[in-house]
Amino acid sequence: MTRLSTLLIAAAAIALGGALASAQQTLRPQAFFGTWSGGGVAENRDSITFPQTARDTDVTIAAAGNGFAVTWTSVIRGGGDPRAPNERRVTTSRTFVPSGTNVWRCTESGDPTAGKEACWARIRGQTLTVYQMAMMDDGGYIVQQYDRTLSGTGMDLRYTQLRGQHNVRVVAAKLVKTGN
Repeated sequence: MTRLSTLLIAAAAIALGGALASAQQTLRPQAFFGTWSGGGVAENRDSITFPQTARDTDVTIAAAGNGFAVTWTSVIRGGGDPRAPNERRVTTSRTFVPSGTNVWRCTESGDPTAGKEACWARIRGQTLTVYQMAMMDDGGYIVQQYDRTLSGTGMDLRYTQLRGQHNVRVVAAKLVKTGN
């Protein structure tokens, strides 16, 4: 191998390494701002009749003071006749303020032992994660985790719900940016 070939390969490796490193850098909240819409499939381990259901989802992420707000709507199909399931729309809004490096405190967060939900967010790499935790009547817990990952084609959503140590529900969806 000639010296020039070796130098070209080394330069390409350095450039590729730099590109990979920058792709792994943690984004700022502004990278997620906009309105996103799409759909996916929910796998429900707590439903015999509806183990898999279609979900439609919209999410808007926008500036709010020195933080950001996330509002999401899910169209959930389940219950009733499996050939024509009931449909319900659930909308949730949360506002987040800085609480540390890449961690945000939810302004609506409360004490789970007082019947309130604890909530926070973090950004790691290309993923904005919102956590919500509530206490059940028996003292156990429910944790919901929303991972919203920016990808070349839009946003990938992965929602998981844990009750105690049991993974009860998983939703995987693809969203596209439909507005700023």
